[in-house]
Amino acid sequence: MRINRLLILALFLTTIALMNGCLESKEKANEVVIYVAHDQDYSEPILKEFEEETGIKVRALYDTETTKTVGLVNKLIAEKNRPRADVFWNNEVSRTIVLKKEGILEPYCSPNAAEVPDIYKDPNCYWTGFGARARVIIYNTELVDKGDAPTSIMDLRDPKWRGKICMANPLFGSTGSHVASLFAYWGDEKAMQYLNDLKENDIGIVESNGMVRDLVVSGEFYIGLTDTDDANDALVENKPIAMVFPDQGDGEMGTLVFPNSVMLIKNGPNPENGKKLIDYLLSKRVEKALSYSKAMQIPLKPGVEHPENVPDIGKLKNIPVTQEEIYNKLKVSQRFVQELFIR
Repeated sequence: MRINRLLILALFLTTIALMNGCLESKEKANEVVIYVAHDQDYSEPILKEFEEETGIKVRALYDTETTKTVGLVNKLIAEKNRPRADVFWNNEVSRTIVLKKEGILEPYCSPNAAEVPDIYKDPNCYWTGFGARARVIIYNTELVDKGDAPTSIMDLRDPKWRGKICMANPLFGSTGSHVASLFAYWGDEKAMQYLNDLKENDIGIVESNGMVRDLVVSGEFYIGLTDTDDANDALVENKPIAMVFPDQGDGEMGTLVFPNSVMLIKNGPNPENGKKLIDYLLSKRVEKALSYSKAMQIPLKPGVEHPENVPDIGKLKNIPVTQEEIYNKLKVSQRFVQELFIR
C-alpha cells in the first residue's frame, strides 16, 4: 500500500510539473523580449499600446542614460550564443552596424519598411530606421543674444565662448556618433584639429545629453551640443533656451540626422512575435506618435502628420556620410577622444 501511495504521489507531482511546464511554454510563446536604448518615457507607451492591441506580452529592458546604446550593444554581443532578446530598438545606427558585423542580427524585410528612404535602412534588411533625431546647438536665451548665438559647430571654437560650452561624453551615444561623422566627413586630421580646438576652448564634458540641457538651462554653461529630444524637453516647459539646427546654410555641411533603428535578433526566443513588433514600430502611426511626443522625432516616411516644430526630413541638411562610413570611423574617433577628453 505504501508503495502504491508513493507511486500515486509521484504521478500527481509529475502531472502538475507537466501542466506548469505547458502553461509556462504557452505564456512564453505569447511574449516578446525587446531591449530598448530609446528613452523609456517615450518608448514605453508605444510598447504598451502594442501589448494591448495584440495581446502579446512585451518584456522590455531599458538601459541607462549615460551608456544606453553601448551598454545594450555589449549585452547583445555577450549573449550571442544564447540570445535572450527578440528585438533591439536602438536610438541610433552606427552601433547597430556593430551588431550586424558581429553576426547578432537576422535579416527581416518588414512590409512597413518599403516607404523608408534607402539611406535610413540596411539594403539587406538587417535594420530599418524610423523616427529620426538631429544634433543641435542650444543656448541660454538670458545669457546669449539671438544675433550672437552660434549657427555652426565651427562657431564653438570662438574664444568668446571659452569655458561656456558643454557636450556629453563623446565615447557614448549620439555624441560619439556625431564625432565619428566628423571624422568620416572631414578626414582624421581636420576632425582631430577641430576637437583639439574645442579642448583648447575649455569645453565641458558632462555625463549625458540630458545633463547638457539642464546645465544650459541653469546657466552653468551658456551653450551646449545635444539632441533634438533633449532640447525639446526644455522648450515645452518654457525654459530659457533656444535650439539651432547647425550648419544649414549654403556651402555648410549640415548636422547629423540619425534615426532610431529596429532589428531582429538572430536565434531569439520569439522570432515571429519579434517580427510583429518590428512591423508595429515601423508603422506611420508610431512615427506620428513620436513626432507629437516631447521627443519631437522626425518622421522618415512621406505623408506622416507631424507638428510645426518638427522639420520635414527632406528640408533638413544632413552631413553627407553614410551610416557605414560613420561606423568605420568609430574606433579611431573613440581612441582619440578617450585620450583627449577622458584619460
